[in-house]
Amino acid sequence: MKPKILFGEFFKKKRMEKGLTLRSFCLKNGFDPGNISRIERGLLAPSSSLEKLGEYAAALDLKPGSEDWIEFFDRASACKGEIPIEIMKDPELVNKLPLIFRTIRGKKISDRQLDDLIETIRKS
Repeated sequence: MKPKILFGEFFKKKRMEKGLTLRSFCLKNGFDPGNISRIERGLLAPSSSLEKLGEYAAALDLKPGSEDWIEFFDRASACKGEIPIEIMKDPELVNKLPLIFRTIRGKKISDRQLDDLIETIRKS
């Protein structure tokens, strides 16, 4: 499945959980229904603007710092082929990214490396 679709499906799911049609959601929040429709269908990537993404998240009633808020921004980053900014701000985590990538690709890592990685993530 394409990353844009994964973000769009999440966006649509959250909108529908609020019981809002696409049109009513857009009218209520001043968004262009055509653009939101394209985002939800995975035809348009999420905005590169953190401010605009924040507007969307707020309109979906996602609370800053909540699991849904984090997932919303993580999916937006993944959709654009980016690593979330909070991770890139942490030099220790950035240093561990190659290990994470190898792990995701199925390469074997030692128990010590895995424990170090888990501890680093927990501290973040």
